[in-house]
Amino acid sequence: MKATITGWGKYLPPAVLTNDDLASVIDTNDEWITSRSGIRKRRISHIDTSEMSTHAAREALATSGVDPKDIDFIMVCTCSPNRLIPSTASYVQEHIGAVNAGAIDANAACSGYIYGLSMVAAMIEAEHIETALVIGAERLSPYMSLDDRSTVVLFGDGAGASIVQATEGVGAIEATVIGNDGAFTDALTIPGSGSEANPRDDGVVAVTMDGAEIFRGAVTKMSESANAAIAKAGWDIGDVDLLVPHQANARIIDSVARRIKLGEGRAFVNIAEYGNTSAATVPIALAEAIEQGRVKTGDKLVFVAFGGGVSWGAVALEWGGSTEPKGSYVADVEPPTKTALEMLQDLQ
Repeated sequence: MKATITGWGKYLPPAVLTNDDLASVIDTNDEWITSRSGIRKRRISHIDTSEMSTHAAREALATSGVDPKDIDFIMVCTCSPNRLIPSTASYVQEHIGAVNAGAIDANAACSGYIYGLSMVAAMIEAEHIETALVIGAERLSPYMSLDDRSTVVLFGDGAGASIVQATEGVGAIEATVIGNDGAFTDALTIPGSGSEANPRDDGVVAVTMDGAEIFRGAVTKMSESANAAIAKAGWDIGDVDLLVPHQANARIIDSVARRIKLGEGRAFVNIAEYGNTSAATVPIALAEAIEQGRVKTGDKLVFVAFGGGVSWGAVALEWGGSTEPKGSYVADVEPPTKTALEMLQDLQ
């Protein structure tokens, strides 16, 4: 048995926060943000992580044609859960009616979805489960400080989901690579969160990041793990049809593509529209790549990410199924009553 992705879905909040919006309240401008990150917009959510996860999951269920009762296991990969207890996955289980599924959250920050795929693939190969729902979802807007322009311009909210099933045929996850270096835990963190239960002296509980350290680590470890997964799958770089990288910074993606000698136009990039949605970037990008016709049956794909921990990982898979959805889903969500900028200001 091997694991294959049979369904895909995403949820992106309707409220758009542009660079110009941010420039109206902090010392920055569109050119400064775009030149350093490639980001022009991001989304701010008025619903919580579990609700975003649920809508992404429902679309993945629709595109796969899978009955929620046939799901054996749900994993929500997030560092911004609704609550510490219960798991966000428990809410998703209830919302979608997956009454036969186990449900947990996993936190590997931006690498979460890669870790999630790696774990459920191993469970499927060991024949412990047959069908899994893997979700990457983040609502990081409550942890953004308008006093820190180096981070507030980067992150956005959103969710992506995949149905992963057992297969005996061709087209499956062929290799996974994961890693972590705890020596750099403070390079990307949220001080005062969790059981520390104490905000910083200024009362703010917000993301802090050593941008230079994270940039260097991301380029190095994403390149190394992508190459390792490709080699582990028995492929050459020329075999790869599409790289779906974590969308943290356009310059990071360009550097990784050059380092692994990926051909022109073979990396999927959507960071300009959504910013860094952490664990959600790769499944959102995968769903969009399929929608845009960038994935075909038999294509060889590589997912790769780097995040807090610091964590990293890559997945090499051959797309075995169809890219034609078996059904469709449109999220029916009450629209926000405030603009993205107003919501972000309220969260301060």
